[in-house]
Amino acid sequence: MSKQCMCGSQRQYANCCGPYLAGEATAPTAEALMRSRYSAFYQGNIDYLIATHQLDSRPPNERTDLIKSVKNTRWVNLLIVSAHKGQAKDQSGTVEFVAAYRPALRLTSTAVTEPVAQLHERSRFIRAGHRWFYVGGDILMPYQPQRSQPCWCGSGKKFKHCHG
Repeated sequence: MSKQCMCGSQRQYANCCGPYLAGEATAPTAEALMRSRYSAFYQGNIDYLIATHQLDSRPPNERTDLIKSVKNTRWVNLLIVSAHKGQAKDQSGTVEFVAAYRPALRLTSTAVTEPVAQLHERSRFIRAGHRWFYVGGDILMPYQPQRSQPCWCGSGKKFKHCHG
């Protein structure tokens, strides 16, 4: 039985991000690449994250920084807020998203659940040939849906009964 993809698409992993992370296919849109990069962060797939980051915009210590980030973060939910362009015919696109996460639990004498935090970003992508690449992103103010909408954290509760 195939598991549901962690990117929030409601599709099976094998029919969603799985082929991209396995190198069997390339993401056809900027949003698909955004979702697959979230899945790569979730799994700790550093090589995929580097391979899908546009070469000219990579920071000098990217691998070291990614290893540290993956080690210290537990991703729990991805919410795509909007996507602009980024289709197969486009050369660029943006995806606004909210990624909910918890800092990795530290070993302590008491089991305390770390609070859920969010990364709200508008990411930029370009297409080179037939492949999409992440270029960079702008961190945005914390995302707040309408009170009766689902919460950004993935709890399944309405925002007003969760983080609202």
